[in-house]
Amino acid sequence: MAVDYIVIVVYLAGMLAMGWWGMRRAKSKSEFLVAGRRLGPAMYSGTMAAIVLGGASTIGGVGLGYQYGLSGAWMVVTIGLGLLALSVFFSARIARLKVYTVSEMLDLRYGGRAGVISGVVMWAYTLMLAVTSTIAYATIFDVLFDVNRTLAIILGGSIVVAYSTLGGMWSITLTDMVQFVVKTIGVLLLLLPIAVVKAGGFSEMKAQLPTSYFDPLGVGGETIFTYVLIYTFGMLIGQDIWQRVFTARSDRTAKWGGTVAGTYCLAYAVAGAIIGTAAKVLYPDLASADDAFATIVKDELPIGVRGLVLAAALAAVMSTSSGALIACATVANNDIWSRLRGAVRKTEEAHDEVKGNRAFILVMGVAVICAAIALNDVVEALTVAYNLLVGGLLVPILGGLLWKRGTAQGALAAVAVGGLAVIGLMAGYGILANEPVYYGLLASLAVYVAVSLATRPTDEAVLAAWRERLAGRAPESTSEPVPAHH
Repeated sequence: MAVDYIVIVVYLAGMLAMGWWGMRRAKSKSEFLVAGRRLGPAMYSGTMAAIVLGGASTIGGVGLGYQYGLSGAWMVVTIGLGLLALSVFFSARIARLKVYTVSEMLDLRYGGRAGVISGVVMWAYTLMLAVTSTIAYATIFDVLFDVNRTLAIILGGSIVVAYSTLGGMWSITLTDMVQFVVKTIGVLLLLLPIAVVKAGGFSEMKAQLPTSYFDPLGVGGETIFTYVLIYTFGMLIGQDIWQRVFTARSDRTAKWGGTVAGTYCLAYAVAGAIIGTAAKVLYPDLASADDAFATIVKDELPIGVRGLVLAAALAAVMSTSSGALIACATVANNDIWSRLRGAVRKTEEAHDEVKGNRAFILVMGVAVICAAIALNDVVEALTVAYNLLVGGLLVPILGGLLWKRGTAQGALAAVAVGGLAVIGLMAGYGILANEPVYYGLLASLAVYVAVSLATRPTDEAVLAAWRERLAGRAPESTSEPVPAHH
């Protein structure tokens, strides 16, 4: 194991070094939160793929393959489809808005009244996302080094909090780029072929397993539909994803770079499912499907390669974790705190804004580590996060981008009714049920349309300013909420 330990320690030390390097770059708010909005296509594609493919996609994707065979790829496929839809249809418009958060977009579109409530919903989502990816360290460290769960979470979490706090989005972008390369080599180029060969090739896998393992729809139509609702739509509106779109150098970069990243996700989805299927042949009786990834790595890979593939799993978890953490801190600072204490005074220096955002990342990071130690179930926490996000925010965000008649009152009603409906239905049907997100979305949509039509149309001045921003002809956003026109 010594060689594997060395590979992983070198990898973790490299992450911290990049945090230090990023700190010297991040001098302004724009550089700290959105990497100065100047990533080119290669960096943009790599970091976008890194943030969406986290521990759930890697460890969970292999686990689903172990449980259902090739149709286990659907969860990660729907993530890839969401990224493709975002990139092709919306990302150019989002990039041109030059904002920092989803709530700022809602304020611009509806005239400055949707911010705090949508901020709270988005904050809850990004916090849960950061917590779930932090819990995933425990799985990896536990199998590897037999480390106590709490210690594993503190160790992995502290490294992410350290490099995210130091350099903000610059550090996260650099570390994500490395993580993207490590993940591609570790999972696609090494683990995938080795797993298939060890399982005796596809013919042997087909002979050993029931035919349902090779049915593309084996996981079930309703499950696939729910994945589309939660993950495909979740990709369109998550702060963690939008904050990456804001880093693109141009709207073309956002569109084409995101399309490449989405296509990469589809390949990664299939790879995870195949690795899980191979693990089922090799280890038919694992206690938990989520152990499939770590078991196959530990038992089947040669020394050194094993370290690299485990570093790849860590990379997958860290990229999502750091992306969710900076998103959570950005929303907490820009959308909630700065509004609650009144509009940020314009006289504040850029340096103080960096300091303020840095402090928020540190505080949120500590909160995330504590919550991860307290919580156990990754899938439940992730489901709560996505249900809240999609049930509460999907309709007002897409409505704002696609329907001129939507109003601020309609948006607020949709956020409140959708969010509360999802929470109430999860209490009634159970957290993992499909109904909360179905009915929550329908309620949100009905209320949005009804209230928007019943209230006065959005002020023409607000809409004119919005159209200017969408066309990319407006100045960069300050943290001032937009005044509501009457």
